[in-house]
Order: sequence, then structure tokens, then C-alpha cells
Amino acid sequence: MANPRLRSITWWRKWSRKDWAIAAVGFTLIVFLCTLISNSMIDQPFDHDHAIAADLVDLTLLHNAKDKGALCLDGSSPGYHFQKGFGSGSNNWLLHIEGGGWCNTIASCSLRKLTPLGSSKYMERRVSFSGILSPDSSQNPDFFSWNKVKIRYCDGASFAGHPKSELKNGTKLFFRGKLIWDALMDELLSLGLSSAKQALLSGCSAGGLATLIHCDDFRQLLPKDATIKCLADAGFFLNEKDVHGKQTMGSFYDDVFHLQGVEGSLHKDCVSRMEPSKCLFPQEIVKNIKTPVFLVHPAYDFWQIQHILIPDASDHNWRNCRLNIHDCNPNQIAILQGFRNSLLKALSEFQKNEEGGMFINSCFVHCQTWMGHTWHSPKSPRINNKTIADSVGDWFFNRNILKQIDCPYPCNPTCYNMNFT
Repeated sequence: MANPRLRSITWWRKWSRKDWAIAAVGFTLIVFLCTLISNSMIDQPFDHDHAIAADLVDLTLLHNAKDKGALCLDGSSPGYHFQKGFGSGSNNWLLHIEGGGWCNTIASCSLRKLTPLGSSKYMERRVSFSGILSPDSSQNPDFFSWNKVKIRYCDGASFAGHPKSELKNGTKLFFRGKLIWDALMDELLSLGLSSAKQALLSGCSAGGLATLIHCDDFRQLLPKDATIKCLADAGFFLNEKDVHGKQTMGSFYDDVFHLQGVEGSLHKDCVSRMEPSKCLFPQEIVKNIKTPVFLVHPAYDFWQIQHILIPDASDHNWRNCRLNIHDCNPNQIAILQGFRNSLLKALSEFQKNEEGGMFINSCFVHCQTWMGHTWHSPKSPRINNKTIADSVGDWFFNRNILKQIDCPYPCNPTCYNMNFT
């Protein structure tokens, strides 16, 4: 998501402004498409347990979206997939917000609106529900019978943007994240969410960040006597310098913050006491959340390693390591252990939260909750012999308040480690 440096080549000097403009657009497109490919890999299950037609869930476009101003980046209607609960889960709800990064410039948002992450025109009309969304009790023992919703992500700012930041210069980009969130909640409340006895708001990656941003708002919408909690999966993004000493992620978030007018979705106390864009980082968000939160997070989150710690894909020394943790040399492993230490330090205050839960494993992976392979299966990653599903279920139903932190890599043989080579 960072902008890699272009290497100097002598024939550049002969280029006209038009040549430069064409090259810049082409380069931006390549970078953006690579990011989308990475995101699509994140969002694909490792297995295809529930890909049969009977388990596919239809896309529903938000009703009256245009009347409410709740529009994707391109002006199309947002969407979601809804599977009705049954039996003991009829009055319980699980919402899951999909991930997919962010756009921080007019150029990147303009490209994004030509994809499912910026337009419902390109979204799959039917998707399978697996992992935390699975209707199979063997894969999802605690939530299989609940009403389940997969919220599609098409605003590029974790449902936090505001239309006042839209540029009236003919770009035709709609920064309506917060309006989308509000309209989606209104529609789901009318479908039965307003009578929920128990509810869990969850999300992966950028959707995990959205979960943290809207967690307390979600709690306020539902009955006071209902049990409401939130789960952020791979959404705890760090404000750390990269290996070259640059604030790559901090600069990127600052761009997103100002481009899409995110300030109105963040806690007022935070934006009043520090540089406002820093309040987009989860370390600051969790300080003000009152609703119980569970964090599922890999200590060696490959997305953060590839975009925050080692953002420059052309860095020859890191090329193999950033694609496969098994190819890291001892010095590189030491730097990755330092990144893990930064995560644990950022989580130190949250660890004191009596109602909070954590599952911090030592895997080279990203989102883990909505994939059957990593959520709950014979080959799922475990800490103290508990899967992620076991740990989240114990926490949600107060069977046990768990804050599980794995030992450093490579100690956990149950890990699923991604290999991009």
C-alpha cells in the first residue's frame, strides 16, 4: 500500500510531462492491482468446505441507498449477504465486515471503484459462508445457528468516511462510509436485529478496524439487556516505522484520514489530545471502547510485515523473507521478533481490560476467523490446545475470559503459515 521508489534510469530524462503522466497512471494501476490480488488471497478460504450451491448466500443490495446517500465509491448501492438463523440461534446475530485495505488518494480510490471493493457492480452475487459464518455445527460450534450477515466493504475507509470531504472536481467519488454503516444498521434492525438477545460484531483486516470504530455504536443500537460484544480479526494495525526508518503506515493513514474526512467517526477525546490521524490506529481506539472486545491477531501478520515493516517489494535483501517467513535469515527473524514485541507493547494496556479477550498466535497469516481451516478444524492453529473458535466461544459465553499469547516463532507447530513464493 506504500508507494515503492522507482529506480533511476538514464532514459527517464528524455521523457515529456505527458510521458511521465502516462507512466504514473500505469504504475499506480500495477501497484493497486497487486494490492487487490493480495487482498483477494486474504479473502479466499484455504479450503472450500462449503462451496456447494446449497450453502451459497445471495447478495442483497441496500434498499433506498440513494435516498439515504449511502453509496459505494462509484455511487452504486452497498450490499450484504444475510442467512437467517434457526432453532436456538433465531434471536442471536453475528455480523462480519469483510476486509480489503483502504484508498488514500484520488487515483487509488478511482481505481478501487472499478473493483468489488468500491462498487457493488463487481461483487459476487453469491458467496459461501465458512468459519465464523458457517452454518455447520462441526465447523462453528457456538454460532452456527445464528442469524449471520456478511457486510460487503466498498467505501475504502473502514466505513468511517464523511461526504463533506468529497471533492467537487469531476472525480465522482463518494466518501459515504459512515452513511453506509448507518443505513445498513437501519436495514438489519428492521430484519430482526433490534430484538437480538445476543450479538457479535466482527470483521477482518480493514473490516476489523471498522469493527473497533463502530463497536460502541453497535452496542447502543441494541436492547440494553442483550449481550453484545465485538471481535476484530487481524485489525490491530501498528503505527511502527518500516525497516528504512520511515513512517510508512502513519503517512498512509494520515492520507486516508484527510481524504475521506474520517475524524467525525473517531473518539472526540482522542482527536482533541493528539494528532487526529493517529486516532485511526487501534491502539488508540481500544482505549475508549466500553463494549467487550476480543482481538484475534497473528504476531507475524503477513499483511503488516509486507506493507508496514517491509513495504518496498524491490528491497532485494528482504524479498524472500517478506514472502515466506521460512526464508528469513537470523538477522531478519530478530527484526520480526522486534515487530512482535511492538505488538505486545501496543496491547499492554488492553491486557488489563477484564472483559477483553485475545488470541495472539505466532503464525505468518492474516485473517483467520472466517476461514474454516483456521477457525475450527483438526488442523487449526491452537494455543494451549484451543482453537480460535474455542477461545472466542469461551470468551463470549463467559466460560472463560481468555488472553492467550503464543510463544515466539517458530514454536507453534499448529500454525498455518502463508507462502507467497
